[in-house]
This record gives sequence, C-alpha cells and structure tokens, in this order.
Amino acid sequence: MKRFCLALDLKDDPKLIAAYKAHHKKVWPEVIASLSSSGIDSMDIFCYGNRLFMILVTQEDFDFNQKALQDAANPDVVRWEKLMWKYQQKLPTAKPNEKWVLMETIFHWKA
Repeated sequence: MKRFCLALDLKDDPKLIAAYKAHHKKVWPEVIASLSSSGIDSMDIFCYGNRLFMILVTQEDFDFNQKALQDAANPDVVRWEKLMWKYQQKLPTAKPNEKWVLMETIFHWKA
C-alpha cells in the first residue's frame, strides 16, 4: 500500500465551489471504475475555502504516468476532467500541464 497527498485550488467563486462539491456527490460510475482499475484503493478529497487536498491510497505497483495514459485513452474520464477543469485552477507553483500537485511528506507519526 502506498499513500499520496495532492493539492489543487478551485476558482474562488462560491457558486462554482458549490457546484464542484455537488458533482462529487455523484461521481460518474465510469470515473470510479477507472480509479479502481488503475490500482487506486481509496481516494478522499477535502476542501477548505477554495483549497483541495486529496489523499490516495494505492496498490504498491501504482504509477502516475500509467494512470495518465489510461485516463487519456478513456473518453469518459477525459470528459469528466474537462468538466472539472471548469471549477479548478492550478496552484501558482504547478508545472505546465500539471493540475493536482504532489505534496511532500514532512512528518509522519504512527502509534
């Protein structure tokens, strides 16, 4: 099991933020199937203001590059990502063509 944390911002507009949250209460089944088939075991997205924080728990062999290739070949995922981009905006430090930014683990504690 691997765990990744990522960040992204939403456009700072209460109506767009509300719409984004509403979409995530009914994520398309094709998108869920794509997550599952790529080796993602669970995904949580948290929101504070317009900042999003995602936690992915994946299988050991999960690979972001492979997931990107799989997504690009799936018309349903492409449509979902295009729709979500209406609400999202890159972090100022994001690279070109980068949406969700992988965060660095700086502290971990486990009993």
